[in-house]
Amino acid sequence: AALKGGLRFQVSAALKEGRVTATELCQSCLSLIRSTKFLNAYITVAEETALKQAEESEKRYQRGQPLGVLDGIPIAVKDNFNTAGIETTCASNMLKGYISPYNATVVQKLLDQGAVLLGKTNLDEFAMGSGSTDGVFGPVRNPWSYSRQYKEKSVPKSCSEDEESNWVITGGSSGGSAAAVSSFTCFAALGSDTGGSTRNPAAHCGVVGLKPTYGLISRHGLIPLVNSMDVPGILTRCVDDAAVVLGSLAGHDPKDSTTIQDNFKPFELPNLTDVSKLSIGIPKEYHAPGLSSEILAFWSKAADLFKNAGAKVIEVSLPHTRYSIVCYHVLCTAEVASNMARFDGLEYGHRSDMNKSTESMYAATRREGFNDVVRGRILSGNYFLLKQNYENYFIKAQKVRRLIANDFVKVFGSGVDILLTPTTLSDAVPYMEFIKEDNRTRSAQDDILTQAANMAGLPAINVPTGLSERGLPIGLQFIGRSFQEKQLLTVAKWFEKQVKFPVIELEVKRHDHGAFQHQKSASFS
Repeated sequence: AALKGGLRFQVSAALKEGRVTATELCQSCLSLIRSTKFLNAYITVAEETALKQAEESEKRYQRGQPLGVLDGIPIAVKDNFNTAGIETTCASNMLKGYISPYNATVVQKLLDQGAVLLGKTNLDEFAMGSGSTDGVFGPVRNPWSYSRQYKEKSVPKSCSEDEESNWVITGGSSGGSAAAVSSFTCFAALGSDTGGSTRNPAAHCGVVGLKPTYGLISRHGLIPLVNSMDVPGILTRCVDDAAVVLGSLAGHDPKDSTTIQDNFKPFELPNLTDVSKLSIGIPKEYHAPGLSSEILAFWSKAADLFKNAGAKVIEVSLPHTRYSIVCYHVLCTAEVASNMARFDGLEYGHRSDMNKSTESMYAATRREGFNDVVRGRILSGNYFLLKQNYENYFIKAQKVRRLIANDFVKVFGSGVDILLTPTTLSDAVPYMEFIKEDNRTRSAQDDILTQAANMAGLPAINVPTGLSERGLPIGLQFIGRSFQEKQLLTVAKWFEKQVKFPVIELEVKRHDHGAFQHQKSASFS
């Protein structure tokens, strides 16, 4: 029962009262990780270390001195955050075997609060993708593929072969973290969000995915994709839990000059009863080409829900939204080209045996270490940064980014409190269908509703809203004012209570595939 409870009022209370111990909680999660191994959610499982951390937590509870709400709580971390003593791979051959000498600030903060780190989760290579299908350790399977809700509507019960080929993607790039939370193997997980990489898989896996304001949480130790947009993301099963984790992570970090200087005060979300003073904006540009009729219906119902409860619901315009995906592509690949330059085979990670010359060693290392997606983005980025192209592409994209950010400033300046939009164009698609299109095409489609919030640096959250006709999760996105996470989460919590999203009924009977035998054990040194 504790595995399905909220952090503050159920699980933490159960630990304090001795109804469950931190070790029992940890062992339950580790057991579930083993039984759901076929999901391929984890790259590395730190079983030995996790049990030691749980034991230490148990002693603190026995002394009546827990470190906080997260003490003894099992969590998982996306494998692009550095963890001392645990391999950090970014799901790439380039970093196979790399063990960081330090913890990312967010990881250290969780450990300082007594959280139990179960392991590192799967992703698209270097977080470049929207399906969690392009990592070197194989694709992540959406837990809802094995839910009673999906099976009843989509998969013939008698034909296991059809069931095997009919599993759906998690979304990405934080698909491993979303699957881990959705399948109850942990209570919260860290993702990263550059263009929607936390909210997108959260929507497909039926969990809460929070992208905080840029600068509220430290990026130190997060292996960068796009420095000007990357934000550590939070995945939980309810909005209250996201607020708890945010309270532990937010605030200034001297190791990250882009973090806020002010102290951050953790908050407990109030129970909103009166929404009559709220103004909810519905951006007309988010009725994008390819938006499914189901998503549109849920979006309309959500707007009506607020309207009927007394909130002011108005249509707004963000006119430069239609340019944002092209603008994002230019800026993303340009920063990728710069960030990936550090992987040269000299200091850490993979190094080719090619020894004809230093230059040939560089080239061979990068050819062997990076997949086609990463190499493609590096090539695109370097093209945009060429002297003859710099003004026409990179500088223009920066100017358009400012226009996009200003659109949000104007809308929020007009009195709108929160924007309500879809998170994805449709529910999760089957893996076999997803891989028919290339990574760039898919990312352009899947990021279209989420990446503008990254361009503007605004907080945004996915809230699970209902199930599609195929029995798969559909989520909606709330976008808030800069650094107004409390207001954003309070509204999201009210909405969450109204929609009453169903709990996944996961059926784990057989599925012990030999395809994903990479999952490793690890411990802190």
